[in-house]
Amino acid sequence: MAVDTVLFALERGRLKAFLVQLKSGPLRGKWSFPGGLVRVGELLDDAARRELRTSTGLECAFVEQLFTFGDPSRDPRSHVVSVAYMALIPDPAKVRAPSAKYAAGGWFEVPGELPPLAYDHALMADYALARLKAKLSYTNIAAFVLPRSFTFKELEDLYAAILGRTLDRRNFRRRIQAMGLLKKLPHKRYGPHRPAALYSFQKTTPQVVQIL
Repeated sequence: MAVDTVLFALERGRLKAFLVQLKSGPLRGKWSFPGGLVRVGELLDDAARRELRTSTGLECAFVEQLFTFGDPSRDPRSHVVSVAYMALIPDPAKVRAPSAKYAAGGWFEVPGELPPLAYDHALMADYALARLKAKLSYTNIAAFVLPRSFTFKELEDLYAAILGRTLDRRNFRRRIQAMGLLKKLPHKRYGPHRPAALYSFQKTTPQVVQIL
C-alpha cells in the first residue's frame, strides 16, 4: 500500500503542481507526485503527511484524500495500490528541495506544462484537478490557496485560473459579498495603482457553501 500526494499552489496567477524526479528503479528519470509506501501500523493520513513532509519540508498544508488507484499494472515492479491525496498551500516558495530519494523537484503548470508522468500519475493529476475545480463551487477551499490577506482581484484571479475560464466579475463579486465568507481588513495594499482593499476569510476551516 502506498500514498501519493498532488500538491497544488498558485504562482504568479497560474496553478502549478509539485513534481519529483525518480532517482532509481525501472522508471528512473521520470516525474511523479511525491509519495511512498505506508509503514506497518501507520494510518493512511499520517503516511501521506509524512511523505509530503519529507519530500517538500512542509509541516502544514491542507490535505484531503482523493481516490484509490489499484490497477495491477500501474507499477512495473509489483502490484502496489496507491491512495491519492490532494494538498494545497498558499506559497510555493515554502517547498524546499526534495529528499535524497529523488533526483530533483519542481513546480509545473497544470495542465499545460506537466511532463509525461510515471505510473498512473497523469490520471491522478486529472482526478485532483477535477476535485479542486468542483470544490471551488461549493466550499471555501480557496482559503487554503490564498495568503491570509488578499485583494478581491486576487480571489477572482484564483477562480479564473483554476476553472480555466473568464468570470463574470461583477456577478462573482456580488455573490461572494452576499455570502459573508470574507471580512474586510482595516488596511490596504499600496502599489503603482490606486490602493486596494484587503480581505481574509471569516473561517479557515473547511466549510460547505454554495458559491458558483
